[in-house]
Amino acid sequence: METSTNLSCNTSTLAPYIPDTDNPWSTQKVEHTYRRLGFGASQDDVDAALALSPSDFIDQLVDTATTLPTTPTPTWGYWAVSDFNDFETENNQFVFDFRILAGNETLTQNVRGRLASFWSNHFVTELETYFYAPYLFQYYSKLQEFSVGNFREFVREIGLTPAMLLYLNGFENTNFNPNENYARELFELFTLGEGNGYTETDITETARALTGYNHWAEPGAPITFDTSTFDDGNKTIFGQTGNWNYNDVIDILFQERGAQVAFFICEKLYRFFVSPSVDADIEQNIIQPLADTLLANDFEMVPMLKQLFKSEHFFDEKALGVIVKSPFDVIFNYINETGFFYDNTVMESVLYYAGLMGQEIFDPPDVSGWQRDETWINTSTLTGRWQLMEIYHFYLFDQGLENNFRDFAIDLTNNSNDPAYITQVIVDYLTSKGLWTVTDYDTATDIFKWEVPQNYYDEGLWNLNWDSAPYQVLLLLNHIARMPEFQLK
Repeated sequence: METSTNLSCNTSTLAPYIPDTDNPWSTQKVEHTYRRLGFGASQDDVDAALALSPSDFIDQLVDTATTLPTTPTPTWGYWAVSDFNDFETENNQFVFDFRILAGNETLTQNVRGRLASFWSNHFVTELETYFYAPYLFQYYSKLQEFSVGNFREFVREIGLTPAMLLYLNGFENTNFNPNENYARELFELFTLGEGNGYTETDITETARALTGYNHWAEPGAPITFDTSTFDDGNKTIFGQTGNWNYNDVIDILFQERGAQVAFFICEKLYRFFVSPSVDADIEQNIIQPLADTLLANDFEMVPMLKQLFKSEHFFDEKALGVIVKSPFDVIFNYINETGFFYDNTVMESVLYYAGLMGQEIFDPPDVSGWQRDETWINTSTLTGRWQLMEIYHFYLFDQGLENNFRDFAIDLTNNSNDPAYITQVIVDYLTSKGLWTVTDYDTATDIFKWEVPQNYYDEGLWNLNWDSAPYQVLLLLNHIARMPEFQLK
């Protein structure tokens, strides 16, 4: 169990957040929710959420995720290699297209898109290791299906996807040649945490029980169980002895180590959704009660997630702006919040540049996944964020879409002609807590004013319908993209 040395400043409880005059339901809180539970939202979506109670808003977001159908199976979704006409060409194209589709769904599906992305970094596979479109689809479909489902059954199902069997060597794990890789990661990374509640003997015995998933009718076909490669002997796992198989392993794990599993996954979800800082008080007062809820509901995740997302703790002022945006956050949140044009060509570029900044979709760096937060930021990735935003802005201009900028500013500011007001509204809308000083706002306002003579502002002659206004908004947005505050959510 990893515990931060930093004390958390957020002392609010898991009691449901009920707005009052001292702690009102606000645009800032709604934007916080959309940035954490999805990838941002438009001003219209924010306004609609403000008309709901916080509890009803969270119910709407989570319940939508539970009822959203998985991505329809493409024609090639369960093909074997022999079903392709030109394997190399078609497989490359299918993978390319599916990455675009998954990017679009991540962008637009709120809680389901956010959690599917989270789980791809928990139950890690690396596309480059198997690079096969049908297996990519099958893996992604499981991430969607169980994103807000039952965690025990999620663990059971994800381990039998061909992508996982190939990535962590389950396909090679036989009674003749045992491979402990998946057994080790099942405990260390997926359910318990490193060194927590298992022994090397548990790993060895579990690996024996996980044997047998070594058969396919042909390359690329479904991977099925083969009794001839299964270790058909007694194994002792967590003190229980029997001729255990794959399903027995999952059942015994959750029966014997359920409390540790629940705490481990609740802590990981807390770090992802609320704050990377966890201290003893957070463990005792927040994570343990969430784990208790998960256990009480037989590992169904929705009650636990709603308990967290509806809480005073989640909505506390100190929970805002404490997580560094991932590359996906930077651009996906921005697209949703501005409503700027995007299509598959834009998504292709977004995924390419996110990869350059360290977040290549379906390809985490290793089995432990992206470590997130401060690891997203270094000299090259920070400048990469700035460049991506500028490239996107100038692409829109080059495509004749400069009115995206004008309309965004007009809608957000009610067509104000006050440059200081326009600047502050746009800055505050795109950052979690605004800027630290008046001087910071003044600097941003000066950039927004550009080369327009001051007397035009003083005399009220300038407005957002001027020909120069879209470019002025672009300059302001480029400046905002470089702000430290913009990198936080």
